[in-house]
Amino acid sequence: MSTLTPLSSVCSGSTLGLLIRQVRDNMRTRWERELADAGHDLTFSQFVTIKKLADGIASVTELARIAEVNPGAMTRLLDKLEARGLIVRATDPSDRRALHIHLTDAGRAIWRDIDQCGQRVREAALAGLDDAQRRQFIHLLEQVRDNLSVPEA
Repeated sequence: MSTLTPLSSVCSGSTLGLLIRQVRDNMRTRWERELADAGHDLTFSQFVTIKKLADGIASVTELARIAEVNPGAMTRLLDKLEARGLIVRATDPSDRRALHIHLTDAGRAIWRDIDQCGQRVREAALAGLDDAQRRQFIHLLEQVRDNLSVPEA
């Protein structure tokens, strides 16, 4: 029978939260540096937006949620990407109030390059972990996320 070590003896709750925040912030910083080193003038939020659009069409609301910005800030972000010719906004044929945003050919081309930047950052983050450890680490992070996503009774 296994016994669980109390979290308080491993780390305090505030330390766990701080550690997760530090990893998140360091990954964003590293991503932006990697993008700049590759010659791409993009913020992390722009990168995440292009990444999501590489999977297909998305709405402003969906993109704002993924990039962790408010819809007004997302509209300004999209304005910048559109001015650079990376995205296009089109009216939804079934609902003229809704917009669909998708990548242009230039947007898809930049995605192929910046995706490589993302892969380099992920490799740096997981350096020193073998394949089994990487799978376990991702599984554990997903479990923590899911644990915190369960609505309280």
